[in-house]
Amino acid sequence: MGDFRFARYQAAEPNARGRFPGVFGLVNGLRRRGELTAAQEEFVRVNNAWYNAAYTDPSTVDPAVYDRAVNPDARAWFKTEATHLVVRLPGYLAILDAHGVRWERLESDDPGRIVYEDADQVVVVPRSPALDLQLP
Repeated sequence: MGDFRFARYQAAEPNARGRFPGVFGLVNGLRRRGELTAAQEEFVRVNNAWYNAAYTDPSTVDPAVYDRAVNPDARAWFKTEATHLVVRLPGYLAILDAHGVRWERLESDDPGRIVYEDADQVVVVPRSPALDLQLP
């Protein structure tokens, strides 16, 4: 995954609320709208269950992690050494491609202010561009 510490897969364009949903949110949105084929639905069902068992949902540790008033625009990033979690992503990305949903992969050593961290991921609040300009 390169030399960066963190990676994120997200929408290439903002949604109606100006946010960039992650890969799981994008695929689960297609699923909720009934847009998946039977094979895609089965893939998502099996792999979502695997992800739910394989790593912690940050909001179960700290319910405020994704609270928009507390941590505006909080988003999860994979730690690049968590290759066991990233290995299943190509199937999700293929679903997005099949439905014409544009996505991008971001890489960073410093994606924002960390509000949650475990062995596999971080949840960060992106820094304001204005604040970034003030940093030495």
